[in-house]
Amino acid sequence: MHAPLRITLLSPPTFWRCEPSWSWTSRPLQDHLLWCVLDGRGRLELNDDQQELRPGVCAVFAPGDAPRATHDPRRRLLVFGMHFEVDHPRVAQDPRWGEVMDRELLGVLARTCDASYRRRDALGRRQAELCLEQLLGVIWDAVHNPGRSVTDTAVDEVARQIRQDPSHDWTVTEMARRAALSRAQFTRRFVAQLGMSPAQYLIQSRIDRAHQLLTDSGMTVTQTAAALGYTDVPYFSRQYKQRTGRSPSQDR
Repeated sequence: MHAPLRITLLSPPTFWRCEPSWSWTSRPLQDHLLWCVLDGRGRLELNDDQQELRPGVCAVFAPGDAPRATHDPRRRLLVFGMHFEVDHPRVAQDPRWGEVMDRELLGVLARTCDASYRRRDALGRRQAELCLEQLLGVIWDAVHNPGRSVTDTAVDEVARQIRQDPSHDWTVTEMARRAALSRAQFTRRFVAQLGMSPAQYLIQSRIDRAHQLLTDSGMTVTQTAAALGYTDVPYFSRQYKQRTGRSPSQDR
């Protein structure tokens, strides 16, 4: 989905906890339908395809689809969704569903979409449309890039922590511990996901932060180097120039 989406909401964003006796046999849809499972267990069917329903499973149905669903009355489904129109033909490609691993993001987008729409003003409706667009992007990624594991997520989280706090005295042993992996496993997975070793990623994160400090904060080269854990300013300057092609003093 490279072209900008033009989305029109056709129904309010809605949460519903399915009744114990609930089942769903849809007539052929006249528009697109977003369907995100936030809690519970069940089963979804479309044509000859089936999907076990659990938290994080999301579907984007297209006009003409006639899905069917049931659930476990002891673990009732909590679903978030809405009907909408969109001008992009690839929004609802097969397979119609995928599993979003970041449950927290899914919940935040759903709640924000709902709350914004219910403000009942133009800005709130626009914010709801933007949340829907983000949900579609997250689901698209889950459908077309499946198979991310808990370990993948843990490695990504460590990388995010490095970017957030590059001045920390990071060691590969500590990074691996945070990801609950051995040092060798962590390094292998890190290189596969991020394209460089943990040590090189840390250097790049420090240089990226140094560039921000030099260009935005007014800090000197010496202050910047010290803030990021460098005790040798010439060594910092060499690393900076290797990574940026400029000396720190040129960027300050």
